[in-house]
Amino acid sequence: MNYLFTSESVSEGHPDKVSDQISDALLDAFLALDPKSHVAIETLCTTGQVVVAGEVSSRAYVDVPAVVRGVIKDIGYDRGAYRFDGDSCGILTAIHEQSGDIDRGVSRAVDQEQGAGDQGMMFGYATDETDSYMPLTLELAHMLMSELAAIRREGKDMTYYRKGKLTTYLRPDAKSQVTVEYTPDGKPARIHTIVVSTQHDEFIQPLEDTEEARNAADAEMLARIRKDVEEVLLPRVIAKLPERIQKLFDDRLVLHVNPTGKFVLGGPHADTGLTGRKIIVDTYGGRGAHGGGAFSGKDSSKVDRSAAYACRHIAKNMVAAGVAREMLVQVSYAIGVAKPVSVFVNTFGTAAAGLDDAAIAARIPELFDLRPASIEERLRLREPIYRETAAYGHMGRDCRKVVKTLPYKDARDTETREVELFTWEKLDRVEDIKAAFGLA
Repeated sequence: MNYLFTSESVSEGHPDKVSDQISDALLDAFLALDPKSHVAIETLCTTGQVVVAGEVSSRAYVDVPAVVRGVIKDIGYDRGAYRFDGDSCGILTAIHEQSGDIDRGVSRAVDQEQGAGDQGMMFGYATDETDSYMPLTLELAHMLMSELAAIRREGKDMTYYRKGKLTTYLRPDAKSQVTVEYTPDGKPARIHTIVVSTQHDEFIQPLEDTEEARNAADAEMLARIRKDVEEVLLPRVIAKLPERIQKLFDDRLVLHVNPTGKFVLGGPHADTGLTGRKIIVDTYGGRGAHGGGAFSGKDSSKVDRSAAYACRHIAKNMVAAGVAREMLVQVSYAIGVAKPVSVFVNTFGTAAAGLDDAAIAARIPELFDLRPASIEERLRLREPIYRETAAYGHMGRDCRKVVKTLPYKDARDTETREVELFTWEKLDRVEDIKAAFGLA
């Protein structure tokens, strides 16, 4: 019997993602000036207010309010009507130095013996159901959100006339949810349900100040938004998909658009945002597993982040090499200890003939050095690469080189620097793995 599975995503304007992006932009700023910075920054966003708190040990000085305001405006919160905008919000900073007790457990005279920044377990996952080795449900949910943001920024579709000028009615906050129907052997059969909720301007006004007129205006707005999602957003997303995935869309698709009705008030004004509250959106959409820690705002000495990236790198390369069609990798650490306490693998019964999960797990430490300093070096995690991870998922993204404008010398200067993003998505160990497991 077929079964259903669902994943969700949120836009860069969702209040929790605003917080994540601020935390990671500040991390990038510290790393740009001092690559050895130890950073753990949390952000809270609410109506007209941002609170930044955490622990930092660094030789760098960062203009925290300037970074915060820049991120908020880049996201699109640049109007007073949003009741949260980059120019007028208040910013409270409460950052202090990292605990010396933690630092003693992490820092070592020999870099390779650097201890883990915390205890805990971390997971990586990969599946062959998409070209990115990510669950189809989450990949589609992310694509809906990133494409909706692209439409908002372009300002050519999903528009209305505002003060005599054609402008988009889309506002930054949005959520998506995708349900896929799977066959009993775990193959996607069709796209079952899509939910899109998007914040918007109140672009259709009632003709008179009565409840009936207001309800009619709201219904007309909702009908317009639904039509645009059907005729603009979905076709743009589907056009970017491989043909085999496009065929999973049929006329039985259930589509919900702004199911509660009007969605004018949104962002941090409507819902307080916090760093680290979207960890399932950040990883695998509920497939596989997630460890105990969030990612954003943490430098790579925190294995919550670096080891999770390393596990994704391992799982993706293992699946690409044909070791299994689906794989979950877990590692665990003790604070201050370099080597992991344990390595676990679950292939959900999809391992190649002659291989079992315990044997695969036993080979991983031979193929991949899982000490924190080695992970940092291999994946180049001491670079300012984190702002881009903080929306639309940390996993399944394209590894690419970009030029970023970053702080230089002090808060008044900037420089452009080329960095490589999402290095943990590289398929650079496939041949090594095939040789190790005797796969053709």
